[in-house]
Amino acid sequence: MPTSEQTVAATSGRRLAHPSVAEIRLETVLHALADPVRLTIVRELADGHADMACIAFDLPVSKSTTTHHFKVLREAGVIRQHYEGTSRMSRLREDDLEARFPGLLAAVLEGARRSARSPGPAV
Repeated sequence: MPTSEQTVAATSGRRLAHPSVAEIRLETVLHALADPVRLTIVRELADGHADMACIAFDLPVSKSTTTHHFKVLREAGVIRQHYEGTSRMSRLREDDLEARFPGLLAAVLEGARRSARSPGPAV
């Protein structure tokens, strides 16, 4: 049975499972952040509002694939999600990730921002 730390109750009563800080694993976080679409989501969350609806992201994938990417990020402990009405809101777990892996998220975000600003290598 999930603990209160592992779930977020919504006003509608729907709950989403989240790992506790102690359950967040480095290899799972790195896997989640290795995908370009998921990295875009994390970057936009870091640069945007505290809570963002899934529909606020303009991603180059289908709705079902977008849902999968958010699920991978949530289960890895990178984001926390809850429902507001019919919208699923997402928030970056910056404090939790910093407590578990100091400096990791900041380094990944800085690298992602640099990559976004500079063109890739010529092929």
